[in-house]
Order: sequence, then C-alpha cells, then structure tokens
Amino acid sequence: MTKLLIIHTGGTISMHTDENGSVEKSDHNPLLTLIGNQSNGVTIDQEELFNEPSPHMTPAKMLQISNKINAVGQKYDGIVVTHGTDTLEETAYFLDLTTDVACPVAVTGAMRSTDQIGADGISNIRAALTAVLSPLAHGQGVMVVLDQQIHAARYVTKSNTTSLSTFKSPEIGPLGEIIGSSAFFYSNVTRDQTLNIDHLATGFYMFKAYAGMDDSIINLLDITTTHGIVIEGMGAGNLPPKVAEALQRFIDADIPVILVSRCYSGQAVPVYAYDGGGVQLVKHGFIISRYLNGQKALIRLRVGVSAELRGKELADYLRN
Repeated sequence: MTKLLIIHTGGTISMHTDENGSVEKSDHNPLLTLIGNQSNGVTIDQEELFNEPSPHMTPAKMLQISNKINAVGQKYDGIVVTHGTDTLEETAYFLDLTTDVACPVAVTGAMRSTDQIGADGISNIRAALTAVLSPLAHGQGVMVVLDQQIHAARYVTKSNTTSLSTFKSPEIGPLGEIIGSSAFFYSNVTRDQTLNIDHLATGFYMFKAYAGMDDSIINLLDITTTHGIVIEGMGAGNLPPKVAEALQRFIDADIPVILVSRCYSGQAVPVYAYDGGGVQLVKHGFIISRYLNGQKALIRLRVGVSAELRGKELADYLRN
C-alpha cells in the first residue's frame, strides 16, 4: 500500500474569513477533515505540526519541519507540507538544503482561504500529492507545487501579492505541471548538497541597496555578534561605495558577506570594476551567490554556518 504524509503548518490554506471579509487564523484546521485518508489505493496520513500564519514562520520552525521529515521519511512514499505563501519559498529552500529522505517532498499553500469563492487549497494539495507520487519526482529535491505547476525550491519565488499563479521560477521556468491526475516533468535539477544541522546559528542580517544608501544602518551592527550578512546589490551586483566600505570591516573580521542581485531575474556576476562594482567587491572578499535572491541566500548562509562550515568550504557552499 502506497503511503503519503501531509504535514500541516498553517497559512491561508488553513484560514477562514470573518464577518468583515478579512482572512484570519482558524482555531481548528479545516484541512484535517476536508482531506480524506484514502484515495485510489493510497493511504494519506495527516499531522498538524503547528498552525501559524506565514509571517510568523521562523528558522526554528523550519528546522522542526525538517527534523520531522528526516525522522519519518523512510515510512512514506511521499510527503507534502502545507504552508503559508509569504515565506513558503524560504521554508521550501531550507528543507531542500537540510532534508535527506528517499521519498519526494513537496510544499504547497493557497492564495485563498478554504471558505472563499474559488478557494485553491484543496486543488493545490491534490496537485502536490500527485507530484510526489510520480516516479519522475525522485531526485528533483524539494518541490513547490501550486496552481498546477511544479517548481524547484531553489529557483521559485512569490512574484505577485494576490494572484493564484504567483509562484514563478524566473531563470528556468517550472519543472513540470499537473494535468488531470498525472504529473508531467519537462526538466531536471541537480540537487544541492544537503547538510545535517542540529542547531541554528544566530546573528544574520540582510540589506537591500538603494540609490543614495550610506553606511549608517550597517554601522549599527555589533561585529562581535554578527555571523553573516546578505546584501542585495544593484543590477549584476554593485553597491554604493560607502556601503561597500562599511561591509568591508566585517569581511576583514572573517564574517561572510554575501552579494546577490536585487533584480527579479538574472544572476549576480562581477562585471564592473569601478568603486563598489562587482569586480572590485569580489577582489575585496565579497562572496557572490549568483542565482539566489536575498531571502534564499540568507537561508543558505544560516544553514552553512549552522553546519559549522568555515573558510573556503563555507565560501564554496555559498557561491552555489
């Protein structure tokens, strides 16, 4: 008998609308009764790990999900995690970096609560279950499945505040799609190295570069308690000179500073040799993480440091 597990963590997919039409957290997750425990010869187990809105998600809760998957993964043929969409890409990427199970894993959510017209939660869960059941899902890493599309956790991002088709993979497009009761995969991804972590390091910060940005906010950081910084640079990865100078003191103290692009698509590459340009930044020890957005680079940085990677090993890991 094929066995699947759904791990519920909260989000819009488990919420309801109040008398004023606002979406709020439900005391009892309606998904636990809306989804059956058997379908077409497949047994479906469900567990509510917690019931939190997406902005309440923390790295500690991500690690809790990861630990759960690693602990029970050998018992199941596929695992689906339900999650709020605001931080879904971060949790999915964290799981991609830290879970090591043979069965496929997918994360899904919803843009509409279960009692709204056109609610997409059940449809997305069914699509995710279909995806993890596919033999072609093995080796793809953690997947994100919404709106009948299958994405790689490494590349997917939330692109629109309210659209049902909000999740996009700007660089590679979706891995596949769900059509009817079947999953079709059109490409494959090489999964990242997975790391086993039993604790989470702290002291990580992320900044977004903007025109006229100076060093004032960066200088507020305590260098003795900072363990890593991500900066979303302009264009292909360029910074105002004062910002680059402020970050240099962290690099000089062997604290990793990761440079990504603030652009929606494209990769960070060292092109410009002027002060604050990518070429100069790399020469001064900035680590370019080419394909990741800021929030995912921060996840990767935290996982790498928590796994006690240091020096060149950490830098190679962060360059992805």
